[in-house]
Amino acid sequence: MRHYAPSDHERRIAYMEPLASKIRPRKLAEFVGQEHLTNIGKPLRVAIEKQELFSFILWGPPGSGKTTLARIYANAVGADFFELSAVDAGKDDIRKVLGMQGGLRFDKPKILFIDEIHRFNKAQQDFLLPFVERGDITLIGATTENPSFEIISPLLSRCRVFVLKDHSAEEMERIIARTKIKMPKNAREWLIAMAQGDARQAITILETTQKLYGKITLETLKEAVQSTHIRYDKKGDEHYNTVSAFIKSMRASQADAALYYLARMVEAGEDPKFIARRMVIFASEDIGLAQPTALVVANAVFRAVEVIGYPECTINLAHGVAYLAQCKKDRRAYNAIFAALDDVKKSGSLPIPLKIRNAPTKLMKELGYGEGQKWEAGFEHEKGYLPDKLKKRKYLK
Repeated sequence: MRHYAPSDHERRIAYMEPLASKIRPRKLAEFVGQEHLTNIGKPLRVAIEKQELFSFILWGPPGSGKTTLARIYANAVGADFFELSAVDAGKDDIRKVLGMQGGLRFDKPKILFIDEIHRFNKAQQDFLLPFVERGDITLIGATTENPSFEIISPLLSRCRVFVLKDHSAEEMERIIARTKIKMPKNAREWLIAMAQGDARQAITILETTQKLYGKITLETLKEAVQSTHIRYDKKGDEHYNTVSAFIKSMRASQADAALYYLARMVEAGEDPKFIARRMVIFASEDIGLAQPTALVVANAVFRAVEVIGYPECTINLAHGVAYLAQCKKDRRAYNAIFAALDDVKKSGSLPIPLKIRNAPTKLMKELGYGEGQKWEAGFEHEKGYLPDKLKKRKYLK
């Protein structure tokens, strides 16, 4: 019997393979967590056992096992597995998977796994739709964002949605144990708390620490985390701190600072539509009447982001941020509506003056509804359109 000896190139590839990939479960029996989907009788397990082929979306936080479950499913149903990231994939990549280039076709079922599918813009999702409808491919999408808002309705209606949860502390213990890396109890507990249910992050921190220091202790873990890129958790303080700095920089007309915090969000993978939405709000809240066209510009940026997507829409975002930061600011409309809302909450539905009420019938006119009012150009209307109790109130100052 001949024994296969790996080449130097293969040895280098194996050495470079991330630890998270090396210990990734290959079978459902090895998978830890998501028991509401993977236990006996639960939907994903039943689908795997019956080898049922269908499209679905895995919606859950980072490091919850979306990619691993997709690969386990594809292997179980005997399909060819193609993996794309929506961050940098386009229509040509999808065509290659479909075998359309060069007229190639495949007999085996094809599963197309799209990581971060919420990053696909509407045009890309529309392109994908007919292939899913015809069954040319089985789609598995992974997303950290609510698919109801991020995936077009026709595509979403053809997919089942499975919701994944953060790993529990006990599950994290079991996942970390798969690395076979020894560490003291306090280091392991700190690592689990730091990762906040994100198995991939825990393993990456562990791998980085081992490469830097060789030995895993509480101190070396903390040092390794400090020396690596700061995590931008969309649920955490760093996310809200960065967004706050971004808005306040535009409000203070500090364009350089606003662009810097925009760059931080882009580099961290923030949803560009989230950024654009904040800009639309900012245009009305902070610029308002000083430059009404700011809202037009902000809406145009949002539309560009929606159609183009990353990476090119970064240019549209920067264009909009530079413009909004340099606009004059006026919060009078913003302050006025909240003052009016405050009065409505305090006073309820106060009687509307008769003269501005609708008078569609003869009786209403006899009762004084709409009396003395002319709705034509040039007519000078009297004051007193507010309810009597608020007739001296001035909202827009």
